[in-house]
Amino acid sequence: MAQLSTKIKTYVEAAGKTVDFTSNVSLQDDGNGSYIKEWNINGLAKPTEAQLNALDAQANALEASNQVIANRQAEYPSIEELVVALYDTEDKLAIENKRKAVKDKYPK
Repeated sequence: MAQLSTKIKTYVEAAGKTVDFTSNVSLQDDGNGSYIKEWNINGLAKPTEAQLNALDAQANALEASNQVIANRQAEYPSIEELVVALYDTEDKLAIENKRKAVKDKYPK
């Protein structure tokens, strides 16, 4: 099950708006699960639990995609490695192989 914040992001973006969890939406967890404490998005009604649950599959896909991106970023060659590869053909080939291995390890 996707996180509440991801479901809200999916709901808000589907309406063509953006969410800012520091200013217009506030979440809280009092030990019984997360819920929307404050909702201040002009022109968009606060979603019901049913509306958010209907977005679970989309939100799960978004979280999975974000995890792939984070995993790839953590394992891609460093900027230093890339700069060195610009001037050394052997390093360039090694970098290309490393990047391909990371993409193969974490497919989209």
